[in-house]
Amino acid sequence: MPRPVAGSLRLALWPGELVCLLGPNGAGKSTLLRTLAGLQPPLGGQLRLGDQELATLNAPARARQLSVVLTDRVDGGNLTGHELVRLGRHPHTGWLGSLSAHDEAQVQAALAATGTAGLAHRPVGELSDGERQKILLARALAQDTPLILLDEPTAHLDLPNRVALMRLLHRLARQTGKAILLSTHELDLALQAADRVWLLSAEDALRTGTPEDLVLSGAFAAAFAREGLAFNPATGTFELHAPTGPPVQLVGDGAAAFWTRRALEREGFVPTAAPAAWRVTATLDPARWTSRLAGGPEYSHNTMSALLRALKPTSTP
Repeated sequence: MPRPVAGSLRLALWPGELVCLLGPNGAGKSTLLRTLAGLQPPLGGQLRLGDQELATLNAPARARQLSVVLTDRVDGGNLTGHELVRLGRHPHTGWLGSLSAHDEAQVQAALAATGTAGLAHRPVGELSDGERQKILLARALAQDTPLILLDEPTAHLDLPNRVALMRLLHRLARQTGKAILLSTHELDLALQAADRVWLLSAEDALRTGTPEDLVLSGAFAAAFAREGLAFNPATGTFELHAPTGPPVQLVGDGAAAFWTRRALEREGFVPTAAPAAWRVTATLDPARWTSRLAGGPEYSHNTMSALLRALKPTSTP
């Protein structure tokens, strides 16, 4: 029995925009992305690419208009990375399928843009999941379509490569005028990189807007609301800890105060700017802390560990 995702939708992708499709597990992000890619039919309505309806385009025409990178594992057989990326040019070749000098230049540019030139001559079957995902992105770039759809492109990448990929996609949208839509669970990176967000909630509702609009309206926090987990719009992060201990007056600013606040919350304290029994001052260059319990002397600490030991009720500064 088909289950509609998000009910009635009216969405648009514009050239030069990076749009991130966000939502909790099971909300239907992959289903929506596959429908937009034409890999499964919509239950109703129309999908249009420019002035053409998607359903009226044959496979070659569709391949010249949109490229897709899915999380499904690709069996590249004995193909090398270079040969897999070259497949992205076939929608633009003649019936013989031979690549011109222009086609090969597009392939090389795609390898360079994704940092995969070093993988070009390795068999795809020997690549790691993350390396294979980057080669598939290079293939989509070589396909040179006005629209690129990606399903969880950062799923198998480590943090530096996740950041680099999101930065690359944002730059490509700007520089090439492509419309790029990707689904992702990288919420913090999406809030920084996306021009617009499509926010799909577990209640089948979809909100669209800039990341800032969705955060400040409370829609983002509501979509990911979980017991014991709260989104902090002031920092753009989800809070892992729910402090229940005594308040600590925190004095300072910049990186020193930010990381001191993190440490205090992890230990159960409630950092505040208001006067409290404990007063902590954080400074940087070099990192140094002072602590004072009301009515007592002030102590100096050279490490965060020493500060936290001093604040524990059973310890002596």
